[in-house]
Amino acid sequence: MSQKPSEFEMTTAAKPRSESILPLETIRQEFERSGDAAAVLAARAALVESQVRESFSAHLAPAFPKGLAVLAVGGFGRRELFPHSDVDVCLLVENERIAAEGRTSISSFLQSLWDGNLRASHSVHTVTECCEVHHHNIELNISLLDQRFLAGDESLHALLDPRLSKFFDSQRMSLARHLCRLTRQRHAPFHDTIYHLEPNIKESPGGLRDLHLIGWLRKLEACGVSEFCRPEELEPARGFVFALRCFLHYRAHRDSNMLDFDAQEELPEQAYSLYSEPESWMRQYYRHARSVYGVSSRAMDAVESKNNSLLTGFREWRSRLSNSDFTVARDRVYFKAPHAMEKDPELALRLFQFVARHGIRLSVEAERRIMENYPHLERYFETPRPLWPAVRELLAQPHAALGLRAAQDCGVLRLIFPEWKDIECCVVRDYYHRYTVDEHTIVTIECLQALARSAEPGRQRFSTLLAEIEEPAVLRFALLFHDAGKGLRTGNHSAESVRLAAGAMERIGMPEKHRRMALFLIDQHLSLSAAMTSRDLDDPATARLLAGKVGAIEALKYLTLLTYADIAAVNPTALSPWRIEQLWRVYITTYQELTRELQTDRIASPQKEADERASFLKGLPVRYLRTHTEEEICLHLELETRRRYAEVAIDIRKMEGGYLVTVLAKDRLNLFASVAGALAGFGMNILKAEAFANQQGTILDTFVFEDPRRTLELNPTEMDRLELTLERVLLGRVHVRELLRYRPKPTLPSKRSGIAPKVAFDNEASDTATLIEITAEDRPGLLYDIAAALSGAGCNIELVLVDTEVHKAIDVFYVSAGGKKLDMTAMPELRESLETACRAEMRG
Repeated sequence: MSQKPSEFEMTTAAKPRSESILPLETIRQEFERSGDAAAVLAARAALVESQVRESFSAHLAPAFPKGLAVLAVGGFGRRELFPHSDVDVCLLVENERIAAEGRTSISSFLQSLWDGNLRASHSVHTVTECCEVHHHNIELNISLLDQRFLAGDESLHALLDPRLSKFFDSQRMSLARHLCRLTRQRHAPFHDTIYHLEPNIKESPGGLRDLHLIGWLRKLEACGVSEFCRPEELEPARGFVFALRCFLHYRAHRDSNMLDFDAQEELPEQAYSLYSEPESWMRQYYRHARSVYGVSSRAMDAVESKNNSLLTGFREWRSRLSNSDFTVARDRVYFKAPHAMEKDPELALRLFQFVARHGIRLSVEAERRIMENYPHLERYFETPRPLWPAVRELLAQPHAALGLRAAQDCGVLRLIFPEWKDIECCVVRDYYHRYTVDEHTIVTIECLQALARSAEPGRQRFSTLLAEIEEPAVLRFALLFHDAGKGLRTGNHSAESVRLAAGAMERIGMPEKHRRMALFLIDQHLSLSAAMTSRDLDDPATARLLAGKVGAIEALKYLTLLTYADIAAVNPTALSPWRIEQLWRVYITTYQELTRELQTDRIASPQKEADERASFLKGLPVRYLRTHTEEEICLHLELETRRRYAEVAIDIRKMEGGYLVTVLAKDRLNLFASVAGALAGFGMNILKAEAFANQQGTILDTFVFEDPRRTLELNPTEMDRLELTLERVLLGRVHVRELLRYRPKPTLPSKRSGIAPKVAFDNEASDTATLIEITAEDRPGLLYDIAAALSGAGCNIELVLVDTEVHKAIDVFYVSAGGKKLDMTAMPELRESLETACRAEMRG
């Protein structure tokens, strides 16, 4: 195999250096004027080559008249040097002795490169080492695919060329499989999707590394990459990503590859921007990334299946799935008679049903056939037709999400549902969602598919619900449209989604029964998640509210499953064990209200209890008995006995989804706030808190919290230290401010993402308390400051529900004053006090 650059190599690397060497600032100014990334790469490569040759002449040439050559490898070898890229060089030596004897000169050479502001990455190898497979450093072998001579002993390099060519010929499949393995590992943290709101344009699927992968596999001739894509087809994507990366490097003054929200906002301000709106720019990015990811994925599939007998046998079995319309070959779906689509456009729908039924992806040929027939499909689907049976069939299949992705990639989904067009590649910046709106939507359906197969105890309850519903296709349809209104950006996306879905259902002829259920689910898709984080689930008023919205048990099952999928698809960690438990509690609470099987209000009178128990319970709200088990009440009685002798009593134990700390102490100012502050100072995230007081003046506070750094799990003795810290705070021996002083403030994801505090009062949500919902920028000690402000205003905190979305805190307090709801006249002053507390900076 020749090492001479191929036509593909020349199209995927900057042109060779020009004779004139431009200074760095001139290169930058020219880019800001023209946006020509190829010129930046060529100019910087020429500049760096000059620096490397000068350093070689000054430091290596005197010590190595022969026996050493400097090679450019990796991106430097491809002349693909971005403004702040590392400079990869390989020092090719005749033998190890020469390298050892010249170690001082090599160090001086490398130091001179760093002194010249080059981030040099080097390796020293013999010809023999270059022609061996390095299983633990396969990147070395890959970097040599792009090697070229810079300076030194040309005869030594002449020895390398033929041997390296022979090595690549003999090891092409081994190296290709290593490349695919590394790429799969790289894609995994991104969940194998290109649709991230803030993509890493180098490492993400469809990014620069995937362009490199395609080039390397072509050089290795390991599979028929040309079958999937001609080089010129990726040229627009290459130019686009190169320009983006140059912009990011210049913007950050370093090797930065994250296209974060701030960068997206600044893109249109550049003279070389292609579009006036950042959303348009991002849609361009996703379009290019999708084409690159498609080619790289198919190329990897081809490599991984070659000489894999097990996979070959599986694919031979899958080939038997062929029918009168489609055939399966090499684990891809092909049309048997693609020209039939002109007379039978619904053949395209049957194709996506086939994909959804069997979980087999489309072949490149099938995709091209659909594009060839696209005008026929446009004319067919623009007329309202009774398509619900076909859509229902697709959505009911076990791999419905894959069928929908195929329809989206081919542009057919937007033909069937024009409403889809507005959410394709749609970026909504809320710093909580990870994916674009269309990707989030399809991921919700993937989450339902995964739920059907889940063996996790906490999730099996929901999989049982999934098995009980009659029309999974209606649920999936509702998910397909639940965020459709976000593309219109009118504010109330739920109402817009209902309107858009109604039009789509009318157009495809969905039966009235299914329409009612789908519209209900879309309209109420936020109701259960809102109750999870902002309502007291033990308050009868919450149960009545939810039951009134849902109306029937069957609708509750559908809505619970939709909520599960919607939260799970926000980001990989959104559906935490705590949220799973809360969602199930929402379901049970509403179910009991709907079936009238709630426990009655008949609570045993304290007078009938034993004296000690009666004395403890006297004065506690009825809600206490409703929300605590007999076992928990016995624990509290035991803690009360301890408190009488030690002033405070504390119990910390592990529970599902987090930890529970119970505190008993005599009432005093800021007691609740002090416990909240102490937990925050210890690095814990509070999820829920309750406060009770009996007639004797004993305070019983409970806090549910999570340990994000697993401190208590990994260091069991820390549980004792946390208990001691809480005790010292409650006894006044340590001030909470001292614990919070050194807690770092969370880093904002964007310089424009600061959150102004908002305070809302609701006297109708509960029968006995005022609900106060506070939204503010999260920071250590926020809950402490809010609780202290409430205490200072004479409010009794009965319940706290805490939720955090990245850096936004959403805290809900149930409070009373003098045993009653808050007076409306006191609310303006309290609002001002709470907003001030939210804005307060940590004081020493």
